[in-house]
Amino acid sequence: MKILTVTGYKSTELGIFKEDDSKVRIIKKAIEKRLIGFIEEGLEWVLVSGQMGVELWTAEVVLDLKETYDINLGIFPPFENQDNRWPEPLKYKYEELTMIADFYQPIYNGDYKAPYQFKAKNMWLVDKSDGCLLLMDDEFPGSTKYFYDIAKQADGNYPIFLITPMDLEDIVEEIRMADPDYWS
Repeated sequence: MKILTVTGYKSTELGIFKEDDSKVRIIKKAIEKRLIGFIEEGLEWVLVSGQMGVELWTAEVVLDLKETYDINLGIFPPFENQDNRWPEPLKYKYEELTMIADFYQPIYNGDYKAPYQFKAKNMWLVDKSDGCLLLMDDEFPGSTKYFYDIAKQADGNYPIFLITPMDLEDIVEEIRMADPDYWS
């Protein structure tokens, strides 16, 4: 697999309203762990649409991994100015990420027009990648369900990898056990 799309919940769907929330560290660690495994198997590109939450955190993880691995980041929002109504700190983060990504290109020129742009973005990302990694709970899929449904309908062999709540619990335990105070 050379190209992987990564998506998942928006930060608000996870009850995360500040970027310094401790849950963000756990989610980023889980994404990093999975991406390193894919990179070591030949992954070259990670694609995101740049939405708030899992996708922005993934972009940050990929940029950190570039210091050690040969990996590229592509950001493909559904339309220009997708960050129009975002809080200022997230707007700045998004703008910075789009400037330093290896490739940035909105799928549609111009601002938001209709919901079809989101469906087209999901279809485009599935079409352009060899598989996907989703942070998703099957019982509460949230907005990730729209991408997941399109990925399941993909022609041929389109692998869908999940980061589940159990995976996040495992990361919490790994972090806890890495703390020297844990053992005293």
